[in-house]
Amino acid sequence: FKVSNDPHFAEKVVDIVGLYMNPPSNAVVLSVDEKTQIQALDRTQPGLPLSPGRIGSRTHDYKRHGTTSLYAAFNILTGRIMGKVAARTRAKEFLSFLRQIDRRHPKGKDLHIILDNHSAHKTKEIRDWLEARPYVHFHFTPTSASWLNAVEGWFAQLERRALYRGVFTSVPELKAALMDFIEVHNRALAKPFKWTKDAKTILAAVDRARDALPF
Repeated sequence: FKVSNDPHFAEKVVDIVGLYMNPPSNAVVLSVDEKTQIQALDRTQPGLPLSPGRIGSRTHDYKRHGTTSLYAAFNILTGRIMGKVAARTRAKEFLSFLRQIDRRHPKGKDLHIILDNHSAHKTKEIRDWLEARPYVHFHFTPTSASWLNAVEGWFAQLERRALYRGVFTSVPELKAALMDFIEVHNRALAKPFKWTKDAKTILAAVDRARDALPF
């Protein structure tokens, strides 16, 4: 556990936890982030499948076939994911994903986007796009506090269920698998997100952690 040194830590926690536990009416709340450098890994030998009394196997060594990155927007109300694969994660790619979100956003509703402090999220190009859309509101997590971004939990599911034991012989195959997983998630696995700890409880726990530091 890393204690954030963000001078605005408390107010950001109150803001974001408030969106989770008491979201504004007539608005959509999305948790957005990038999963970068996802590797297309191919095993040197085929693994043995599961069978009675034996776990599935895979070789310890592998072949690399390149990487891709995934932008994901997690809808707090529905648990559904909007995704976009990209070769890089610059402001240009992030802006393209924001435009995709905006196109699919219900008209007449505010849009609250929770995101981290990646430099690509704060360029002039992004600020200009945001200023032209007063119905879109950014909420930045504190530094060193990725656990506060709900989409990180979904990325953990993606890693366990689709990537950890996956075999990918090319980047296009990896990209197809990522989008297939999103489709399956939205069709069969999506459920509303529930945050259980209020801001007061979180801040008290962080204060205890700070008091326990040896320096």
